[in-house]
Amino acid sequence: MYLISGLGNPGDKYKHTRHNIGFLVIEEITKNLLTTNLNNSNFQSKVQKYLSNLYVCPQTFMNASGEAILSIVDYYDIPNDNIIIIHDDLDLPFGTVKFKVGGGHGGHNGLRSIDSHIGKDYIRVRVGIGKPENKNDVANYVLSNFSKEEFLELNNIIPHVINSIEALKKLPLEEVKSTFTIKAKN
Repeated sequence: MYLISGLGNPGDKYKHTRHNIGFLVIEEITKNLLTTNLNNSNFQSKVQKYLSNLYVCPQTFMNASGEAILSIVDYYDIPNDNIIIIHDDLDLPFGTVKFKVGGGHGGHNGLRSIDSHIGKDYIRVRVGIGKPENKNDVANYVLSNFSKEEFLELNNIIPHVINSIEALKKLPLEEVKSTFTIKAKN
């Protein structure tokens, strides 16, 4: 079984923000699948099951994502090798897509929370959102909506991320990196 989780914040206020790119990917993956909603209040998440995949959007807000992920991991006994987390990455130019296992959280509070609850050895799909001009404006930037141009570009980026997730379930990480990494320019 795979746990595939997008990171984001719950509620319409945050739906199209840069911080919610993970939720946008999960929403797109599941929109045409005949999923089963798993309602378990301990999960603190929207969890949809399709075949042997759990598609997860934690509802704990970003900073407590690890609590939600841990509850699902413990309940289904999912190894970290089968956990894929999709998240925004300020350190990558908008449109960049990269993959890694482990490493630091880079100041991302959702990753920090997950790392503290399950460790660092899970698969990360890093989606670049770029940086604000003023580095003191990070909080406002990640909680701001994508521009119209960026939102249009997401129509190409999100399907690419979805294809990479399917590949991650079948291929070695290095092969996925060489096939699906996108290096966007600043």
